[in-house]
Amino acid sequence: MVTAFPQINFVVDEALNQQIATARKQERWTPTANAFARLLKWLDSGTDSQGQRYEEMRDRLVAFFDRKNCASPDELADETLNRVMKWVEEHDRDYDEEPAKICYNTARFVFHESLRKPNYVSEDISDLPKPPAIDPRKIAALEEEEQGKEKRLTCLQGCSQKLPADDRDLIVRYYYGEQRVKLDNRKALAAERGMTANALSIKACRIRDKLRDCVTKCVCE
Repeated sequence: MVTAFPQINFVVDEALNQQIATARKQERWTPTANAFARLLKWLDSGTDSQGQRYEEMRDRLVAFFDRKNCASPDELADETLNRVMKWVEEHDRDYDEEPAKICYNTARFVFHESLRKPNYVSEDISDLPKPPAIDPRKIAALEEEEQGKEKRLTCLQGCSQKLPADDRDLIVRYYYGEQRVKLDNRKALAAERGMTANALSIKACRIRDKLRDCVTKCVCE
């Protein structure tokens, strides 16, 4: 049972703010434990192999590159899986009927790149960390954490829809932005509504408390 609820600024950033701001993509993508767990789930196609299908796919990719007489089949297999992991994450994929087909198609691209670069070593291979060791307990914990986060966000979205439109607009704008942008937004919001900064803060706190109570009740149900 959830006994505490995150601060409202975190919640707004995670849910309400998602509707009006898009996170800036990093130029360089780095695998994470969550992305790796998602890749495992995607490869399992709805079942839980405890990472066995990942190991099988990697072995098959190593064999694929070995048959092509590549100099570093292990590195190319890891590069292939890193690219697939990135694709799964960016396209929000949880299931495909033929994940192996996608992996092999990606491997062919990697192979053709290696032909264009005789001494090919992926630009990312030296910098990207190897996939973390498979720990079923850690994966289960990550999935549970992700489910809890999804429930909190779902509850927040439902609770925010119960607010009067004016209050919903106020709370989103009050917490939107960072540092100077946030301060400027609040000044403009107070002026627009004919309120002092202190009165605006009090009203925002009351709305925040309503949201917190609603979400806490929803999460605990």
